[in-house]
Amino acid sequence: MKNTLTQKLLFGIVVLPIFLSGAAMAQVTKPEAYLVDDRAVPARNSTNLCWHTSAWTPAKAIYQCEPDLVIKPEKATKAAAAAAAVAAAAAKTAPEKVTLSADTLFDFDKAVLKPEGIQALDNLISKLTGIKYDLIVAIGYADRIGTEEYNKGLSVRRAEAVKSYLVTHKGIDPSNIFTDGKGEANPVTGDSCKGDRKTKGLIDCLQPDRRVEIEVAGTREAK
Repeated sequence: MKNTLTQKLLFGIVVLPIFLSGAAMAQVTKPEAYLVDDRAVPARNSTNLCWHTSAWTPAKAIYQCEPDLVIKPEKATKAAAAAAAVAAAAAKTAPEKVTLSADTLFDFDKAVLKPEGIQALDNLISKLTGIKYDLIVAIGYADRIGTEEYNKGLSVRRAEAVKSYLVTHKGIDPSNIFTDGKGEANPVTGDSCKGDRKTKGLIDCLQPDRRVEIEVAGTREAK
C-alpha cells in the first residue's frame, strides 16, 4: 500500500485512505463510508482493502476494515499523511465517472444490451487504455414506472449485463467489477414529472432516471 502511494498515481474515483476511530467495533456501523454489497458487507479490492466512498471520514471507519489502527491508534498520524498523499496524487488526474442512459444501453424495460449500448461501452474502455483496473463499479437505476421490487430487479439485471459484456468481450477480471442496482432511488428528475399512468409523455419525462453509472478506479505509472 505504501509503495503504491509513493510510486503510482491513482486514476479514478475511489481512493483508499486508512484510519479508524476507537469507537467502531465488530458491526458495520457506518456503511455510507464504504462501498458495500447487497448484504451490507464492505467491498474489497484485490489486496483485500475496503473501498472508501467520498463520505468517508476517520469517525466513520470500522473495525472490519482497519483493525490494526484500533490496537495502535498512534498510527493515525501516519495514516493521515498517507491519505493526504493519495488526495494530492488523485487531484492530478481527472476522475473517471460516466453516466450512461439506460435507453442508450437497453430497450425500454429490457436488460439486453443494444448495439448502441455496446458501442458506448467500447468507447468508454478505449479511453482507459494503459490503465490497470483495480475496480469498476456499475450501478443500475430505474424510473418509478412499475413496482419498486420490479424496478430494483431490473436495475440489478442491467448492471449485471454491463459486467457480463466487460468480462466476456473486454477480458476484465470479474472479481474487479462490482455491480449493484438501486431501482428507483436517487431520481435525476426529482418531482418534475407528473402523473402515474404509463404514458409516452411520462416515459419520455423520466428518461434521465433510467441510467447506469459506471465508475472506474485504477493505477498507472507516474511519468
